[in-house]
Amino acid sequence: MVTGCANSNTTKIMEENKFTNKLAEETSPYLLQHAHNPVNWYPWGEEALNKAKAENKPILVSVGYSACHWCHVMEHESFEDTAVASVMNKNFICIKVDREERPDIDQIYMDAVQLMTRQGGWPLNCFALPDGRPFYGGTYFPKEKWIGILNQLAEIYQNQPEKVEEYAQNLTLGLSEIDFISPIEKIDFKQDILPNAIEKWSSSFDNKDGGPNRAPKFPSPNSYDFLLNFGSSNNNSKILNHVNLTLTRMGQRGIYDQIGGGFSRYSTDIYWKVPHFEKMLYDNAQLISLYSKAFVETKNLHYKLIIEETIAFCKNELSTNKGFYFSALDADSEGIEGKYYVWKLIELKNALGQDFEFFEQVYHLNEFGLWEDGNYIIMEKENQEEIAAKLNINITEFNSKKRDLKNILHEIRKTRIKPGLDDKTLTSWNALMLMAYNDAYKALLNEEYKFEAEKIANFILTQQRMDDGGLFHNYKNDKSNIIGYLEDYCFTIEGLIGLYEITFNELYLIEAKTLTNYCLDNFYDDDSGFFFFTSAAAEKLITRKKELTDDVIPASNSSMAKALLKLALFFDNPKYNQISKNMAISMADNVKSYPTAYANWQILIGFHSEPFFEIASSGPHAVEKIQNIYSSKLVNNAIFMASEKQQTQLPLLKGKFNEEEASIFVCVNKTCKLPVKHAEQAIKQIESYN
Repeated sequence: MVTGCANSNTTKIMEENKFTNKLAEETSPYLLQHAHNPVNWYPWGEEALNKAKAENKPILVSVGYSACHWCHVMEHESFEDTAVASVMNKNFICIKVDREERPDIDQIYMDAVQLMTRQGGWPLNCFALPDGRPFYGGTYFPKEKWIGILNQLAEIYQNQPEKVEEYAQNLTLGLSEIDFISPIEKIDFKQDILPNAIEKWSSSFDNKDGGPNRAPKFPSPNSYDFLLNFGSSNNNSKILNHVNLTLTRMGQRGIYDQIGGGFSRYSTDIYWKVPHFEKMLYDNAQLISLYSKAFVETKNLHYKLIIEETIAFCKNELSTNKGFYFSALDADSEGIEGKYYVWKLIELKNALGQDFEFFEQVYHLNEFGLWEDGNYIIMEKENQEEIAAKLNINITEFNSKKRDLKNILHEIRKTRIKPGLDDKTLTSWNALMLMAYNDAYKALLNEEYKFEAEKIANFILTQQRMDDGGLFHNYKNDKSNIIGYLEDYCFTIEGLIGLYEITFNELYLIEAKTLTNYCLDNFYDDDSGFFFFTSAAAEKLITRKKELTDDVIPASNSSMAKALLKLALFFDNPKYNQISKNMAISMADNVKSYPTAYANWQILIGFHSEPFFEIASSGPHAVEKIQNIYSSKLVNNAIFMASEKQQTQLPLLKGKFNEEEASIFVCVNKTCKLPVKHAEQAIKQIESYN
C-alpha cells in the first residue's frame, strides 16, 4: 500500500487485507503501512529476537519512515509480492523499524551499512545474526537484485556460518570504534579554528543560487544558523551575502510551497526547483528559527512572510488543538509524487480568470517552471519590486494581490486528495517547534507565538513525563511507550531556555535544569565526557552510541553542550560550564577536518572563544527593554534575563532591581558595563565588543 492512496477501491483493500502480520498491532503510520504485506513482519522487540535465536535464522532489519518515497517503491516492488515474501519468510526473521520512532536502532544499522558500502539512506536494509550483530546491508534494492541477495545470503548463512560470524564480529567492533573520542588536549580557543573552517567551507558555496554547489540540495538550517551567526558577529559581508542569497532563493523556488507555505525535504537539483515533496516537521521548525534570526539581522520582509506562512502551514497541516505537532506529510498523493502541489496551465487559467496574466508575470510559468507531464512548479520570479514597478502597482497593492491569488489556488488545492499524514508525535521534533516559536517571537513579537510555545512546553512537561522525571520519545492515540533519547532532552532543554527568554518565567529554567541533571545521571559517560544517545535504563543493544555529527538535525551532544553553557551562566554553575567546554575542545579537530559536518559544534566553539553576553534587566519595563534588544539586534551568543519583581532565583539578577525604572546590564564573564536605560544604548555596548 502506497501512503496517500486514500481512495483505493474496495476490491484493492480486500486484496491487501488477505495478509495481516504483527505490525497491525502497532501505532506507527510507517509500520501500519506494512501491516498487510505478505511478509511476516515483526516490530523490533523480544518476540522477533527470541524467534530468530530459537530457529537459528538471520534477521532482516528493514528501516524507513512514512514519508519516504523509495521506501514505498521497494514495498510495492518487493514486500507486496508473494513470491518475494515467501523467500523472506522462509529464510529470515523480518523486522520493520520506523527510524523516527527508534533512531537508536536506525543509528546502529545505518552506521553498519555505511561501513560496508560507504553510503547510506532509506529504505535501509541490514542483515544480522540472531543476536543483532550485522553482516550485510544496503539501501534500496530493485526486485530482481533483492531476490538474488536473499537467496545468496540464506545460502552463505546455512553453509558458511563461520564466515558470517567472523564478518559480524569485525563489523560490530568497527561500530564500537566509530564514536571514539580523542582525549582532551589543551587548546587555545583564540586560534583561528572558525575562520579556517569558514575558508574551507566557502569553497563549496554556490554563489548563483545559494546553498552548496552540488545536487541534491538540503536546506541544512543548522549550517546556515552558524554561518549567519558568524557573519553577523564578525561583520563578514561575504558570508552574510551567501546566507541571504541562499535564504532568498529557497524562499522563491520550488522547495518552498508558494501556495500553502512550508518547505519540502530537499531539492533534487541545484536550483532549489524540484523538491522531494515530503514535508517534515523538523525541517520546517528549524527553518522558522533560521528565517526568524535572518529577519532580525536584515529586516527583509520576504523573510517575515516566510516565517508567517510556514508557521501557518505547521498549524494547519501538522498540529492538533491540544498543542502538539505531528511528524510529516508524504511526498505522494494517489501514488504519484508531487501530484498535490503542481499545476497545469489550463488549471491556473480556469482558476484565476483575468488575473492569470498578472500571475504569469509574477511566477515562472515558463520553461524554468515547467517540470514534467505538462505540470508546473509554482516559483516566484526574482525581482518582485521591478515587476511591481513594470505593472505600475505599488508594492503594498502588489503583495496584497499576490496573497489573494495564492489564497484562491490554496482553496482549490484543498479539494485534491492530500498526501498521507504521519500522525505520530515525537518529543524531540515538538521541542524543535518550541524553539521555532521562541525565535519567531523574538523576531516579530507576536503574542500568539508565545502562546503556542507555552502549549508545546506544557504538552512535553506533562503528557510526555515519565514517573522518574524523564521524558518519553513518542505519543500516539493517548499512548507514550518509548523511553526518551538524548535528542528529546537536549532540544526540550534548549526550548525551555528559549521559552524563559520570551516569557521570563523562571519555572521554565528550573525545568530545564532538572532535565539536565537527569541527563547527567542517565546519559553521561564519565570516561569520554560526552553523552550516550540512549538512557542507562533503555533496552541494551549491540552497542551504545553517542551522536556527534551535526546532520540535518544537530547532534544531540552539540545541542546538550550549548544548553549546559547557557544554564551554567543562568545558575552560576561551573560544573556545567566545564563539561560544555571540554566537549568543545574534544571536537575541535573534527571541526578543522570536516567543518560542514559540525556546524552546531562551531556555534558552541564560537560561544566559548568569543564574548558571550549575559544581558539582564530588573524592575519596571524590564521585559520590554530586553525584548527591544533581541528584536532589533541578532545576538545569538547571549542569554537574556528580565524580572519586574525583586524576587529571583537567578544570581545575575540579584542586586539589580530598580524600583523606578529598570536598567539594562550588558555583562561578559561576570563583568558588567555601566547600566543603561535604553535598548539602543545596550546594543552599542554589545557592538563595542566586536
